[in-house]
Amino acid sequence: MSITYTIIFFIIALGTLITFHEFGHYLVARWNGVKVLRFCIGFGQPIFRRRWGKDQTEWVVAAIPLGGYVKMLDENEGKVASEDLPRAFNRQPVARRFAIVAAGPIANFLLAIVLYWLLFILGVPGMKPILGPVEPATPAAKAEFVLGETIVSIENEPVASWQDARWALLRHAINRSADVKVQTINDRGENNLRQLDLSQVDPDKLNENFPGIIGFSSYQPVIKPVIGQVISEGAGSHAGLLTGDEIIAVNHTEIHTWMDFVQEIRTNPERSLELDILRNDQMIMLTITPESTIEHGKRVGKIGVAPIVNQAEFEELLVTVSYSPGKALQKAAEKTWETTVLTLQMLSKMITGDVSWKNISGPISIADYAGQSAQMGLVSYLAFLALISVSIGVLNLLPIPILDGGHLMYYLIEIVKGSPVSDKTIIIGQKIGLLMLFTLMTFAIYNDISRLITG
Repeated sequence: MSITYTIIFFIIALGTLITFHEFGHYLVARWNGVKVLRFCIGFGQPIFRRRWGKDQTEWVVAAIPLGGYVKMLDENEGKVASEDLPRAFNRQPVARRFAIVAAGPIANFLLAIVLYWLLFILGVPGMKPILGPVEPATPAAKAEFVLGETIVSIENEPVASWQDARWALLRHAINRSADVKVQTINDRGENNLRQLDLSQVDPDKLNENFPGIIGFSSYQPVIKPVIGQVISEGAGSHAGLLTGDEIIAVNHTEIHTWMDFVQEIRTNPERSLELDILRNDQMIMLTITPESTIEHGKRVGKIGVAPIVNQAEFEELLVTVSYSPGKALQKAAEKTWETTVLTLQMLSKMITGDVSWKNISGPISIADYAGQSAQMGLVSYLAFLALISVSIGVLNLLPIPILDGGHLMYYLIEIVKGSPVSDKTIIIGQKIGLLMLFTLMTFAIYNDISRLITG
């Protein structure tokens, strides 16, 4: 995946989410008769600028797509003509100011609902929640889960795919739940109720392969170590591998499955390996040197071959979760609410130290996720947009001065005390808010760089 590809879809994602956020402010301001002077997406040098409408609002797109703002007529920011005073933001009743400021985050939540609604109508593809081998000495092993069981529900919440299972388990892991009830069914049709203890899950690893941390893996059909495709000019082609070759051993280590073979190749980049191969009922030996490539910051070996795969067997493991338009809207609202609650829980746990700050992602990680999700297809990209839209909505509602939530906090104080917060308090609050945002961004960028280095 090229850097250009990643940057393009990152800009599309940010541009979409920021535009919706700012348009929420703009629309409610206009509904309340407030004059809007400028609608700007991005910061820095303007690359597009036009004036439209009876108020000649200036519409701007700037070079750095990391934010935006709506500038309204306001006596605190400059002199206002007497005839325009009724349309100044600061002259509006506190309820109207509250609505205008709250409209931005609300627009992000509404966008998330629309995106999830589209997803649930289009259908979300996934893997059936059938268990693969259970890792020993893990919560799943202690709860006596076994290979081949299908997860039916978690705490009475139906589970249709591994995405559903991961989401439900993550919510319980954040709360350190010690008795999560998981219902499964085996291939004989027998139902089992397992008690899963997530109280000891390492909070530093919630952002990794979370089901794997618990001991779960998705079921995969056994693939024989037989070559199905050889890429020209790859290490496999140069070594003389042919379609139909069966790998018997690598450096005298017996190979039973394709994953055994993959593991030997990946862990030996640029090292000469001896392959015992069965070809046309005859044993032969080949020497191969896997090419070195970087994946997630680690060197791994690749030889440019693929196995023979029983496609029908794999398709049997796939599921597409979709709903009627009415049911999809309900599910979309529920998903947006659950995501909002989960985000707030993660933030609160970070503040108390129960969840690591390593789980915060910055612009580099978000750009990477944007590119990866776009490469996976429309459904994945829409899901990514919905998740980030909720995150932006939640972040902007936090009671941090300079954010929407900070302004809403001031307006609530004004409602209670009957007069606006003093200018001195606002100035002090802005300095505190900037410091808090700078600290948060420092953590996020540090985590991004750390992930790039360590993979």
